[in-house]
Amino acid sequence: MKRVREFFERIINVILTVSGSITSIVILLIIIFLFKEGLGLFKSPSVEAGYALCVHSSNHINNLTPEQIKQIFDWEITDWSEVGSQNGEIMPFRFEEVFSIYPEEEFGEEYALLPEKLGEVIEANTNIIAFIPEKYIPSDNSTVKILPAGSIRIQDFFGGKEWLPTASPSPLFGVLPLILGTLLVSIVAILIALPLGLGVAIYMSELASERVRKILKPTIELLAGIPSVVYGFFGLVVLVPLIQQVFHLPVGETAFAGSLILAIMALPTIITIAEDAMRNTPKAMREASLGLGANQWQTIYRVIIPYASSGIMAAVVLGIGRAIGETMAVLMVTGNAAVMPTSLFQAVRTIPATIAAELGEAPAGGAHYQALFLLGCILFLITMVISVLSEVISKQQRNKGI
Repeated sequence: MKRVREFFERIINVILTVSGSITSIVILLIIIFLFKEGLGLFKSPSVEAGYALCVHSSNHINNLTPEQIKQIFDWEITDWSEVGSQNGEIMPFRFEEVFSIYPEEEFGEEYALLPEKLGEVIEANTNIIAFIPEKYIPSDNSTVKILPAGSIRIQDFFGGKEWLPTASPSPLFGVLPLILGTLLVSIVAILIALPLGLGVAIYMSELASERVRKILKPTIELLAGIPSVVYGFFGLVVLVPLIQQVFHLPVGETAFAGSLILAIMALPTIITIAEDAMRNTPKAMREASLGLGANQWQTIYRVIIPYASSGIMAAVVLGIGRAIGETMAVLMVTGNAAVMPTSLFQAVRTIPATIAAELGEAPAGGAHYQALFLLGCILFLITMVISVLSEVISKQQRNKGI
């Protein structure tokens, strides 16, 4: 009988070891895939794939940044002298415009003469900048100069202030508005949730009767199980119109609305962990404080809260992790505008919301697709730092309690 039990124990140990190894390998492969796809963005051309920018051979310009290209084709930059070339009014030209210049029958069968016609257009306009498919680039290099399309730069990604991944001819992948929007919404959410959560935790741990605590604790923990889309719907129907009316705003979908929703969602985590940390304060410390003449409130903020500070910090860190990684609720109430945040009462966009909103529309393997994976890498690093920090704080709490 003993041998049979030992045999089954060995089988269980093998199964657990194998399952743990497989899980670790799968997680490692997912991380490798995530970073491999994301870092591929910096090998993508800064101009839309399959297209090129051409100018007249007499033009002195040799290079344009993605921001300059966007401003030229949006008519924000109108003279070549603004980008370091000779004076002259810039003439942006898109490939489709050639069909309004020549009759279609002049392009020949299967548009065989189209490169020649495009070459004539460029030759006739010395200030032109033409955005044309690579397969239709004119073969006459004496009058046509192709501007080099460099790869997307790291500084353009992390320092860029515009997120326009579908812009043509040059998409912009400035992630700074998304990072700042994520941090703004998350930090304000914690500033709202922390005092409320700490107050409820103190009440449940030190002031509430056992009967009240047995009712409140399961109820609060149940809030953590509500789907985020339900919180988002509540925010969209209740909070957004309320914020719009109270603050007299054009729209209620703002960073403040996202912060309120995230604060509500983070409260169960903060309350539960902080309350458990306070209840783990040794009874002898409470009795010693009261025996020295301290009242209940003095005991709470001079003895219990300092002793449970590690647990409270762990609650805060986990609450931040919940806020930063939240997707659907934030997507529904923040307005989803990828702009540099300057106020709590404007629309913003967070990293998780961007991934959720755009991944289904991004062509697989393209620059937009890779940029979204790189956003996932940033989110992964942020949450990893938060998890490590939480583990360190929790370990300090355990060592303190021994």
